[in-house]
Amino acid sequence: MAFTGTATLAFVWAPLLASAAVAGYAAYAAAWPTSQRWGSSIHALPGKAADIALTFDDGPSNETARFIDALHRLNVPATFFVCGRNVKRRPEVARLILDAGHAIGNHTYSHPCLPLCSRSRVSAEVARAQDAIAAATGTSPTLFRPPFGLRSPALRTVLPAHGLRGIHWSVIGKDWKRNADQISDRLLRCMTAGSIVCLHDGDRTSADADRSQTLAAVLRVVPILRDRGLRFVKLDSARIDRGPNSP
Repeated sequence: MAFTGTATLAFVWAPLLASAAVAGYAAYAAAWPTSQRWGSSIHALPGKAADIALTFDDGPSNETARFIDALHRLNVPATFFVCGRNVKRRPEVARLILDAGHAIGNHTYSHPCLPLCSRSRVSAEVARAQDAIAAATGTSPTLFRPPFGLRSPALRTVLPAHGLRGIHWSVIGKDWKRNADQISDRLLRCMTAGSIVCLHDGDRTSADADRSQTLAAVLRVVPILRDRGLRFVKLDSARIDRGPNSP
């Protein structure tokens, strides 16, 4: 009877443990910043230079022009990961991002949770965003960030097919739920040389957003981080491809 009971327990628990292992693997592959399981992804700047990168997701929105103006006054370049639907709504703001000297990246068309999408949906989301950005700005992005920071295994082939590189982050401001003081404290505590920080100038594909707390935090932390000897850069393929010993 003892053997039968043990065998029964093994029969019950083995599939559960296997399922938990699969779920853990999928969670790591989808969400962990350093994971490369579902395609190449950059989460920090290479090289020894004291560079840091500000990135903003979910635009262009009604707030983006304010961010661009503030960044101009601060003399800070940045990278904007935009949603295709928002670009179609505000093509002039998408052009303004590039005209102001910033970089632009693909953040899908409608901001879905990619691990829950079919391969064909993932491919369509990336392609439609590329098309919308190219139509509005005359250029095609080379950088991609998945919505919510969640990857899909389809990205292993979809991104190279569109000439895109995956970009994650090393610091996230959690600015969708925090006030300016809390955002500032987090950035000042976590940002070091090589950091890529994720903030937001929009709210997924909402027509309007309120990102005043994020903007206030940016205005507050940039001078402090500069005083620490850090330098702000925008993301591009050349910078990302530098070796680990590059200056």
